[in-house]
Amino acid sequence: MPGEKILIVDDEKGVRKSLTGILEDDGFQAESVATGEKCLELLQKKHFALVLLDVWLPGMDGIETLRKIKASGNNCPVIMISGHSNLETAVRATKMGAFYFIEKPLSLEKTLLVVKNALKQHIMEIELHRLKEEMKQGIDIIGESNVMQVLKKQIAAAAPSDSRVLIYGENGTGKEIVARSIHYSSLRAEAPFIEVNCAAIPEELIESELFGHIKGSFTGASESKDGKFIQAHGGTLFLDEIADMSLKTQAKVLRVLETQKVDPVGGKEARNADVRVITATNKLLEEEIEAGSFRDDLYYRINVIPINVPPLRERTEDIPLLVEHFLNQFSFKAGKKKKQIYPSAMKLLQNFEWPGNVRELKNLIERLVIMAPSNIISLDDLPPVIRKPHRDDVAIPGPFSSLKEARDDFERRYILELLQKHNNSVPRTAQELNIERSNLYRKMRYLNIKIDKNGG
Repeated sequence: MPGEKILIVDDEKGVRKSLTGILEDDGFQAESVATGEKCLELLQKKHFALVLLDVWLPGMDGIETLRKIKASGNNCPVIMISGHSNLETAVRATKMGAFYFIEKPLSLEKTLLVVKNALKQHIMEIELHRLKEEMKQGIDIIGESNVMQVLKKQIAAAAPSDSRVLIYGENGTGKEIVARSIHYSSLRAEAPFIEVNCAAIPEELIESELFGHIKGSFTGASESKDGKFIQAHGGTLFLDEIADMSLKTQAKVLRVLETQKVDPVGGKEARNADVRVITATNKLLEEEIEAGSFRDDLYYRINVIPINVPPLRERTEDIPLLVEHFLNQFSFKAGKKKKQIYPSAMKLLQNFEWPGNVRELKNLIERLVIMAPSNIISLDDLPPVIRKPHRDDVAIPGPFSSLKEARDDFERRYILELLQKHNNSVPRTAQELNIERSNLYRKMRYLNIKIDKNGG
């Protein structure tokens, strides 16, 4: 914080001088002006970390100046100062976005403390905003296929409402990303998004996790704890794999959905829980109901807006977009140069069934970014389970009359593949092959490789 610029706005020269002195003694930089008009003019030209603003100013008063600062989009903290004000003015200034209200005569030590607290809180708010933006970047719905266009429209339609959503999809299709996307596109976006994997929590703990507990309510409850419903108050609670929840817990969840109140384990008073509930499952709940393992009344409560997330095998045209996204993500994370992928290898990725869906593809690309020896991912870098159909179904070229003929055939196919990758650009293909452009042209003439005249 020391070194930050602070703007002092006060029509009393003595106040400006005193505040400038104490701020500079503590390592801050300070500038001062006597009017609101000068304040607004300076804020347009320079960045200030904080403004100390007097209420009573000649011309435009401090309240109007505060309003215009906030209206301009400037989010720096503003501390109001006044020697002739009242509670109504203080409340009004606070509602308009002032951080604090200090009365004259000023205690310079108190003023300095308030300045530091305001700057600390502002830094925390900036960091929180950054973290939220990072979280939002991780919820991009990647894909332009028809089924993904339908999914995106469903998310856009469902998000603004408070209706419950039931997300169907195989493991690894991205049900959590869909849930997050709904939350961050909703009116609850600034409130918490809390996730619970119902299949991962032991039966004896899930009630405490969902509803909280009171200190001493069971062995090991050394202190009271809020459950996920209370943690998500005002926001969204995502119950993943809800089909794996026991019938006993289902009954209690149903009661919360009906009453919007939570009874902590061992507690005597219910607590309000204003929560939007989104659920997800990889099972057909209608079949679970017939088998007696899922309550039909809970099903009708949560199945207001059903959304199906398609498996990767039904959207293979999206695989190049997903691969590009994951290559960028993991290359940056690993601090490595971004890797490319041969068209033939990409074709195999598109032909694979992907039983683990997007999660399996994501894990593979992360492994290839780390383990593939070259900056170009080839067929041989892919795992055998993906290469096998290619090796079985495609005949080996030949027969060849000599090793030279086989080598020429391989070189021809290899160069054609690289030219296709680089849109017939000979300079870029030569650069990837690490040879001179003239040598590549000679090799192409020898191998009878012809390209579009505009390609080189």
